[in-house]
Amino acid sequence: MTATPDLAPAPTVATPELFRSVFRRHAAGVAVITAAGERPVGFTATSLTSVAAEPPLISFGIGTSSSSWPVLSGAAYVGVHILGEHQRELAATFARSGADRFGPSTDWSSGPEGVPLLADVSAWLVCRVVSRVPAGDHRIVIAEAVTGSPSGAGRPLVYHQGRFTALRD
Repeated sequence: MTATPDLAPAPTVATPELFRSVFRRHAAGVAVITAAGERPVGFTATSLTSVAAEPPLISFGIGTSSSSWPVLSGAAYVGVHILGEHQRELAATFARSGADRFGPSTDWSSGPEGVPLLADVSAWLVCRVVSRVPAGDHRIVIAEAVTGSPSGAGRPLVYHQGRFTALRD
């Protein structure tokens, strides 16, 4: 089946701007990835994916220019936090360049394997990193879940059209 020219816009060459514009229309769940280092690091991720159940594998992307990358590039374990709709400010803090992500406004503690764990999240995992795959200016990190909890309350936080939002019924 082909689109009729008067119903479909003319295609545009795939540039980074086009790519970002297309993916702004893709609603994604919001997670924060953390790792222990000399100082803890973390960043907001919308690229979190369940890869396999046996063994339990996840993946996420991180830019190599990210301030978190130097620690994550050598981390043996990472924390994966699924945020709830009540955590828009936390998501914004971990997304903001130069923010004091683990400052007084962030409730966290050291968890298994020394991984920083954020409080009051919908769910969390501690994962052992098994691979870092080069992908353009990013790395795809694949990690195996070793412990976690799905016991947090609330509805998920979603990222769409460049902002954090909640699901609507």
